[in-house]
Amino acid sequence: MRTRAQELARQLKALNDHLIALVTAADDEGWRRPTESEKWSVGVVARHVGATHYRIVELAKMMVAGQPLPEVKEEAILARNEAQAVKHADCTKQEVQAILEKNGRALVDYVAGLSDAELERDAELPAFGGKLTVRQLLETIVLESAGSHVQSLQSTLRRRD
Repeated sequence: MRTRAQELARQLKALNDHLIALVTAADDEGWRRPTESEKWSVGVVARHVGATHYRIVELAKMMVAGQPLPEVKEEAILARNEAQAVKHADCTKQEVQAILEKNGRALVDYVAGLSDAELERDAELPAFGGKLTVRQLLETIVLESAGSHVQSLQSTLRRRD
């Protein structure tokens, strides 16, 4: 019988595997094509997911350990994301694939090892809507938010300009 953490890890792995497949299949023109949702290139959006959304595992670790969380403001998150998009505008497929593989594996491995009780530990996270459990944080930031980025990438790569 799978635990809730193992099931969540399976879903996270499936999302990451799908994203890696999109990155691998993107041709040079598609890689540079801007998305309609984010207004960033396909490469920058894929990098954003691996370098930002997957790094939410650090916050989850702090929550599980009962450590005080940094005060994070939504405006600061948005500003950081925009700065990172500009800084990494010329990211390569190889770079992004390596980030997705490394950070995706770390996220999946960590989540798979959690107990159901650890998955339900909660903390106040105002920038993410208030009090959230570790499970809710991962579902919201990775499965939902990163998942919407993946959908944006899919529609952008299918589009013929």
